[in-house]
Amino acid sequence: MSQFAAIRVLIVDDHAIVRQGLAALIENEPDMTVVGQAGDGLEAIAQYRQLQPDVTLMDLQMPQMSGADATVAICAEFTRARIIILTTYDGDEDIYRALRAGAKGYLLKDAEPEALLNALQIVHSGQQYIPSEVAAKLVQRMNIPELSDREQEVVRQMARGLSNHDIGATLNITESTVKFHINRILSKLGVSDRTQAVITALKRGIAKL
Repeated sequence: MSQFAAIRVLIVDDHAIVRQGLAALIENEPDMTVVGQAGDGLEAIAQYRQLQPDVTLMDLQMPQMSGADATVAICAEFTRARIIILTTYDGDEDIYRALRAGAKGYLLKDAEPEALLNALQIVHSGQQYIPSEVAAKLVQRMNIPELSDREQEVVRQMARGLSNHDIGATLNITESTVKFHINRILSKLGVSDRTQAVITALKRGIAKL
């Protein structure tokens, strides 16, 4: 295959050592080349505009702007963007947000190198790359009522160990409103108390410690 037909890849990750490792792996393939690297979501958008790569490998958790937010911005501007989320997070909320944002693939960082190269080829060809275990979590997520933005804010404060009074003060809402949101959260998550709600939120990636 001539070098002109090589798949042009942009790598986005806030760890230089990860970017360099990925670049070395990709550059070793005769039909792939790394055209750029970015260390956060804002840089990713700027690099994407400039380079317009064939496929982008996007980390989720980064400073300045998250991978999901960068994916939303890029896909809104470039409808044909092909982005693969490459992350350590496998909570179903992370998967759901990334794919809803417009990502065409989802891969965990502990995947085998062959899986990564395969994902690049598949997404470049116009198909989605979603491993079966990720697809299973996605199906599970689709069947669960979605927490509103405010409910997500409340459960994140619960995960920090804040009382109803402190959550109200932090979010500038009354304590009775906090209680109302917590009851809705318990109902939607299918749990009976705050502790279970926090554990479920952490497992699903809605909240982070």
